Amino acid sequence: MNDALHLIVGLGNPGREYANHRHNIGFMVLDALAAKHNLRFSKMMFKGLIADGVIAARKVLLVKPMTYMNLSGTCVGPLMRYYKLLPQQLLVIYDDLDLPAGQLRLRGKGGAGGHNGMRSIIAQLGTEDFPRLRVGIGRPPGRMAPRDYVLQDFSAAERAALQTVLERATEAVRLWLAEGLDRAMNWVNAPAPSAPLSL
Repeated sequence: MNDALHLIVGLGNPGREYANHRHNIGFMVLDALAAKHNLRFSKMMFKGLIADGVIAARKVLLVKPMTYMNLSGTCVGPLMRYYKLLPQQLLVIYDDLDLPAGQLRLRGKGGAGGHNGMRSIIAQLGTEDFPRLRVGIGRPPGRMAPRDYVLQDFSAAERAALQTVLERATEAVRLWLAEGLDRAMNWVNAPAPSAPLSL
């Protein structure tokens, strides 16, 4: 087991046309994390675009699967096996319709919750027992189909608040690496004083 390495996966769809979609918030968090810690996405492994380096004195791989959302597990599963990592060394970051826009939730395990990227990862790993950071994007307005909503760009008002959400998400990752899951959950999931600025 490589207990020094942690795999941080952000979910999204590759391609410029998807870059600003709500469904790509996982990619956005990883880009913010890489920028904050001077890491570069410079290599491909198992269909994943990867930045490697050190955050909070931990060796990390930041991974953006280039498989499209529904097949995210075909990148994550082989990486986990190649590096001989345990589920607790993985953190997956993704959008969640069931959380209010801008709200974060960190959990140590759980189901896919209707998210196809998570469903693919769970199927590949054969377990639901791995940490995940959900970033709320809220429910679609009116009768809009969830699929259409997640594949829309953030609105101008949402983009104005997005930077604060990304900063909180990157701090959540740092805490998870530096102090462990329980301490990070206490901070992320607390209703106050660290409640997020809603999108």
